[in-house]
Amino acid sequence: MHSSSDGFHSKIAALALGLAALATWLLLRGYHGLLGDAQLYAFQALAKIHPWLASDLYLQNTSQDQFTIFSPMYAWFIDSMGLEHAARSLTLLCTIWLLAAAWGLARILSGREAAWLTVIALLIIDGSYGGSSVFRFSEPFLTARLPAEALIVTSFTCYFRGLKPLAFVIAATALLVHPLIALPGLLLLICLSVSIRAAIIAAIACALTAALVAGAAAQLAWMPHLFPVMDSAWLNVVEERSQFLFLQLWSFRDWKLNVRPFFYLAFTALALQDARIRRLCMAAGIVGITGLAISLIASMLGPVAVLVQGQAWRWVWVATFVSALLLPATILPVWHDKRCGPLCVILLISGLTVPAVDGTACASLALILWLTKSDIPFRAGVFLRWMFFAMIVAVVVWTSVQSWEIVTSAIRKSGVGAAQVREIFALKIPVVLAATIIGWCIQSSRSVWVPSLLSAGLFALSIFILPAAFKQSRTLASVADITEFSDWQSVIPQTATVFVTPARDVGAFVWFTLQRPNYLAVDQSAGVVFSRKTALEIQRRSQILLPVSDPNWKILTHLRTAPSKSAVDMPTRPLTTTTLSQICADSQLEFVISPQDVGFDRLPHSIAGPWMGWNLYDCRKVRAPGPTK
Repeated sequence: MHSSSDGFHSKIAALALGLAALATWLLLRGYHGLLGDAQLYAFQALAKIHPWLASDLYLQNTSQDQFTIFSPMYAWFIDSMGLEHAARSLTLLCTIWLLAAAWGLARILSGREAAWLTVIALLIIDGSYGGSSVFRFSEPFLTARLPAEALIVTSFTCYFRGLKPLAFVIAATALLVHPLIALPGLLLLICLSVSIRAAIIAAIACALTAALVAGAAAQLAWMPHLFPVMDSAWLNVVEERSQFLFLQLWSFRDWKLNVRPFFYLAFTALALQDARIRRLCMAAGIVGITGLAISLIASMLGPVAVLVQGQAWRWVWVATFVSALLLPATILPVWHDKRCGPLCVILLISGLTVPAVDGTACASLALILWLTKSDIPFRAGVFLRWMFFAMIVAVVVWTSVQSWEIVTSAIRKSGVGAAQVREIFALKIPVVLAATIIGWCIQSSRSVWVPSLLSAGLFALSIFILPAAFKQSRTLASVADITEFSDWQSVIPQTATVFVTPARDVGAFVWFTLQRPNYLAVDQSAGVVFSRKTALEIQRRSQILLPVSDPNWKILTHLRTAPSKSAVDMPTRPLTTTTLSQICADSQLEFVISPQDVGFDRLPHSIAGPWMGWNLYDCRKVRAPGPTK
């Protein structure tokens, strides 16, 4: 009877922790539509359904779409469910898959209780990496990176369950989905399978090989035939459009972000006695450091195209993920160290959750304290405990001030609602405190009522926050939007390019509403690193458009001059009769959309909405002699 009661309590406790993870996901993540790179992957899939979209400059030459099986699979779901439903469903499915795999891995390494805290930690921690924090693991929108990450974490789980052949098969399969994400995962499995010494030697050999290839390609006349080097014209476009590919262009903040996980891995390896965890930390560190070394070599010596395109700096993602995965397993035993344990814990947590502090400095300070703990005298230990309490007070005060500003601002406008609750919890410290309290209550109570009441409260919170967690500012490729512009679609040939000035978005309107190729848009230039031909054509088209807008792909220059503005806000000039004639002189540009009435034959949009009063111009008529005025 007692055993049955304990089993029921365990199930209710697991339910409460599961609902805590769900509430955390709704509060901090949720789903808000096709954002960022999700639009690129959606367009790649849409081009499989509408073949004429393949004539878009983004897909004309070598692009990332040629290295993945994700696009045709995604296209099948879009064809069956529609774009928005397919994107939402696949995002949720892959996110659940990733978190479930992480839970399974954490359970093997640190036990059931820490596994649930690990899931919550993965949701709290930002997980950003790369220059300008360009990527993060478990992104809240759909790209090929998300299923590839899920496959790789699943392979880790299989490996530590003893299913090593299956782990390698799954990791190899992930290469077909997103090779740049899957490769470091596969390399980590290899590092786990050999001695650390062999892994280090192999890492040094990889870095030296990259250096030899880059150096030879720069010095030997015949090497560029085997390993092409980016010439200055191509390199200029790639650096301007994707500065995060080149480590010499990274800021000091970028470097701090990308070395931070290595301090966390070092702390975990030193603090825990589990041989499996230590080996995982060392393997993740070797893979991440090797990737940074190869990328730095590729940036400085070559640049050899294949090394730049390989983006080995992305290998840091496995170090970032593993450091976050092992954080709960690290802080639970460290907390019990009487000399510096609590202070180390608050430093580690603050370094990943409080934006007002330097995460790398926090992690390195915690590491120094832990390494020297045996030499800390009693009086210094008392001082460290006071430091711990001082940091707690500082964090609570900071969180309280930020929360008060959110609440008072909401009261002045429309009142406090689910959106403001999400804003407060987005400060992350409230979620950390809530998760700590929930975990302590469940662990310390033997009564079934405590987890039951917690489950009821968390379920109610999840229902309350659900609408705000799924609120979308816009939808793409909806039937209503496409139908609204049927008049424009009827006169624009399927393969005709369209240019919108001034830009209303990064190119989504032309791709998803008009379902036509873009002439030039910010997202369209995302793949210039894979094709010299595409890069030079992007540059040529931007020169054609100078009468109406500055080049929208010069993001590096834009960040240096106006870092607070988006690429869509690039300086533009009103369309006139003269400038329309100038840009339409390029035969590759076939239609222009603008709010200005410049006198040529135009097809105005008359339906009420954000596009009402905008005009469609046919460049073929503009180029023809004697335009109608």
